[in-house]
Amino acid sequence: MRIDWISKLQHLLQVLGFCLAIAAIQVAFLPDRPYGPPATYSLFIGLFTWAIIDLGRHLFPSAQETGWPNGLTGLALVLGGIVVGYMLGNLVADLLCRTFDLYHGTPKMDRATELRNSVLITGMAGVVGSYYFYALNKSAYLERKMAEARHQASESRLKLLETQLEPHMLFNTLANLRALIAVDPARAQTMLDHMIAYLRATLSASRTGTHTLEQEFARLADYLALMAIRMGPRLQYTLELPDTLQALPVPPLLLQPLVENSIRHGLEPKVEGGRITVRAQSDGTTVTLEVEDTGLGLGAPDPDGSRFGLAQVRERLATVYGAAGTINLVAGHAGGVRASITFPLKT
Repeated sequence: MRIDWISKLQHLLQVLGFCLAIAAIQVAFLPDRPYGPPATYSLFIGLFTWAIIDLGRHLFPSAQETGWPNGLTGLALVLGGIVVGYMLGNLVADLLCRTFDLYHGTPKMDRATELRNSVLITGMAGVVGSYYFYALNKSAYLERKMAEARHQASESRLKLLETQLEPHMLFNTLANLRALIAVDPARAQTMLDHMIAYLRATLSASRTGTHTLEQEFARLADYLALMAIRMGPRLQYTLELPDTLQALPVPPLLLQPLVENSIRHGLEPKVEGGRITVRAQSDGTTVTLEVEDTGLGLGAPDPDGSRFGLAQVRERLATVYGAAGTINLVAGHAGGVRASITFPLKT
């Protein structure tokens, strides 16, 4: 198992703090004794015990959930670490206390009582410390599993929302195609060719949770070509995608509902038609995708009494980007509506 040395350093600092706290408690119960000797013993016993147990556990096969050896191996490691840590810690601490005369002024105590107290404190502290790190590892494992579960749930939700969007767009396009067949078969055939190309791209995108912004714009180009055949010169459109954002991953069909709303609610009911502009831009930290039209504006009537696509875009943004993903509708610069989607450049 690979050792995370940053995590080990954090463990070491926690152990040292725990040892100093134990020494302080000892002095609190025996205020006539100096702080130096108990702190030295506590630090070195704790240091050796921690090193043997927390570093030694990587020498044995460990459970994935906890990172600790299972069964008797784990138990033997903890008990062995406490015993050996106690002996080595005592040896080094005694040597230091004598060398630096830290025992000076320390009242005499019955040796048997002192030995019993030190063994009892070391045993309890070793068990508590080992359980703390065991529980810490298990908690981290459960958090990772919860994060994986949330990620899988988000992907499933995106797929569900996409399955709702695909038929919505498909039925609208088929209805348009049916109307065009009766009045202009040649244009209907061209429209059908664009529709086949669009559905082929859609099928490829449906196999992944995200695709590039370049692919999203390519699908919009196919869709707008379909609409331009049906509306003729009443519909003009522009797609603006900087080269630097072409490879940016986004959920499939993120912009499609906004473009569809612009045509359905803004440009299609307007006698003279208008223009729709789709653009992407970034300020280095966030990305803004805009769909702006010159249609009837925010006060336009809603033909079917619902804003299906807009609600779906909001849900998809919340699922992928959380509170960092927003959508705003404002009046366009030349009348009409400007819809803006904003999300972090890196997620």
